[in-house]
Amino acid sequence: MTTTAREEFTFQTEIKQLLKILSHSLYQNSEIAIRELVSNASDSLNKLRHIQLSDAEYRDDVPLKVVLTPDAEAKRLTISDNGIGLTRDELIENLGTIAHSGSLEFMKKAAEARSQAANEEKSGGSSDLSLIGHFGVGFYAAFMLADTVDVITRSYREETGWKWTSDGTGQYTIEPVDDAPRGAQIVLHLKEDVAEEFTQDYRLESIVRRYSTFVPHPVYVGEKHVNDQPPIWVEPKSQVTPEQYKSFYQWLTRHTNEEPLWHLHLSADSPLQFQAILYCPPANLELQGFGRLEHGLALCAKRILVQDDNKDLLPDYLHFMYGLVDSADLPLNVSRETLQDNRLIPKLRRVLTKKVLDHLADLAEEQPATYAKFYEQFGTVLRGGVGVDYENREKIAKLLRLASSQNVTPGATTSLGDYVKRMREDQTQIYYLGGPDLASLLRNPHYETFRDKQLEVLFLTDPVDEFALSHLQEFEGKTLVSIDSADIQLPASTETPADSSSTDEKGGSSAIAPAGFDRVLEIFRTALGERVQDVRKATRLASSPVCLVNPQGSMSSQLQKVLSQNVKDFSLSRRILEVNPQAPLISRLAALSTSGTNDDFIADCGLQLYSSAMLLDGLVVEPDLTADRMRKLMEEAASNRSVIIT
Repeated sequence: MTTTAREEFTFQTEIKQLLKILSHSLYQNSEIAIRELVSNASDSLNKLRHIQLSDAEYRDDVPLKVVLTPDAEAKRLTISDNGIGLTRDELIENLGTIAHSGSLEFMKKAAEARSQAANEEKSGGSSDLSLIGHFGVGFYAAFMLADTVDVITRSYREETGWKWTSDGTGQYTIEPVDDAPRGAQIVLHLKEDVAEEFTQDYRLESIVRRYSTFVPHPVYVGEKHVNDQPPIWVEPKSQVTPEQYKSFYQWLTRHTNEEPLWHLHLSADSPLQFQAILYCPPANLELQGFGRLEHGLALCAKRILVQDDNKDLLPDYLHFMYGLVDSADLPLNVSRETLQDNRLIPKLRRVLTKKVLDHLADLAEEQPATYAKFYEQFGTVLRGGVGVDYENREKIAKLLRLASSQNVTPGATTSLGDYVKRMREDQTQIYYLGGPDLASLLRNPHYETFRDKQLEVLFLTDPVDEFALSHLQEFEGKTLVSIDSADIQLPASTETPADSSSTDEKGGSSAIAPAGFDRVLEIFRTALGERVQDVRKATRLASSPVCLVNPQGSMSSQLQKVLSQNVKDFSLSRRILEVNPQAPLISRLAALSTSGTNDDFIADCGLQLYSSAMLLDGLVVEPDLTADRMRKLMEEAASNRSVIIT
């Protein structure tokens, strides 16, 4: 049909109401209108490129591009492309009938969603309109910004152009124009309250860079090419240069001079179709006192940004990573601002997490120096995953690096896998001990027997390590046990003749206990009362007089210390005081116990030894009584010293 007159049309009745929803309620952010119009322009260019490739008649040398032309004086913004354009009939079909394949059903769902959003806003909830389907309504976001919209267009198949005009209320007009270039020009006659903002070059550039950087055609604001960062994630890894990876990382992070520690380039077609690039920064700013890093991954649908900080694509223990994920399978709501159905996100998260952990395992094996740098910066965050990610617990456990008695050089670490390889054949437990620093752990009374028997012990100076191992519980069939626990089982191969001599019912060697030792235990037991669960002969001490042992099934001393400092009303477990009969002090107390006149002194010694053992674990108990008792013991010791010089 050919016409030369200006024609006036009326929107369908339901469309009048729908336009109001589209322009005022559907999009939560007015800058989304620019994204939608640029995306439509890019689609038009894509279609023309396809036609030109298949039909030589329509080929030319004119570069395909999108141009945003602001006019502050006229309060106008024009978004133009030189794509396929529209015929008169296509204008009516596509712009005069919104979502023409299902308008009434769409209208119903939109109204329901709007009502739900209003209720959620009143109750403080989300106002997201989660509508179903892909309705092709992005163009109408233009009415968020404009009182009136003109579309000047010419189809690649025709010589005549057309002008479509509407104020978004009830009617639209179509008239022919003779000088229209191929493609489409969307002319927004801007509303007063947005005219200044959306005619500023810098504002338009920032919107294009945020949402449309990766559309497959150049986008200009005036004469400036804005989207000059290529979407390298869609390219084969073999064709992406190190410089391109670095440049893209700097674009993602806004860190212009920083290089990532490593990157991971992923592409999958089944069962999920997605492409992604993930980066690990070179340093953990959280360790430098900058607070928690609050950023997620950029999430795109066919190169168009949907969310720039999606925190659900990776677990929290990988929250330090940067990256972009692009999936054509995303079930977006009609506004393309949020996901309509988020069941895909857990699937993506599962795949991405596995890929990252596998990459870290490869890095640890193939580039140990790089992995050591990674673990130094992000090990604390990573090992937090042991307690929350049951599915990947074993993978994370293999990535842990811990100090060990096998090599006490500062900074030296080992993996659990390597520890297991060095274990004795009859050893069923992996031993560890927590404390404030390596020096104190090497002096810890619990370590004496393991040192003498040459049994490797993992040294945990960070409480996070203990939390991780307590959640892990076992590794490759070996139980993880703190050596201050009553659960310790020493390998039979480490026993000496003295160890295997006659033993009493509590597991100690009665042959080597001095006379009076049982009396000392009884006095200690009475003096300590409810402070301890029991007082018994030591089975794990070499030279120290006493140590405190945690009952079976209880937490380690280090964990209890941390919890007592951070959890209100946390109660320390009553421990077992083990007493070494061969320690010089205990031997002397055993001798003193036979007279029956030194019970008070022996009781004070027992209380002081208990307080000292607690102090070794970083816990101060009864400080006033302890100080007074220490003063009294020193006075007694001083009174027995001679002033005669010999």
